[in-house]
Amino acid sequence: MRIQQHPILGPLADAATFEIIFDGKPIPARKGDTIASALVANGIKVFRYTPKRNEPRSLFCAIGRCTDCAMTVDGVPNLRTCITPAQPGMVVQTQRGLGEWNAQREGSD
Repeated sequence: MRIQQHPILGPLADAATFEIIFDGKPIPARKGDTIASALVANGIKVFRYTPKRNEPRSLFCAIGRCTDCAMTVDGVPNLRTCITPAQPGMVVQTQRGLGEWNAQREGSD
């Protein structure tokens, strides 16, 4: 859900849209979104599960100071999605525990 009319900022400005892939499903995002803001705008509330108790976590501080919004993005675990800009085609996955490194590094065998 997005705020369409803010009492101070006014109406939501037009922006280009694109898709990111969340847990295998395409979801819309807008230019200027962080990954977290795109997820929240699409009703997604759980970003990761804790390592010890498998408890769900979501957006908390929204300024990159905590790790509650950490997710696996393009195969890289523990990215703070509240400060990471959404880009077309990004693959975002709910992170379980500490996450696994799945990224392919350029030039590595």
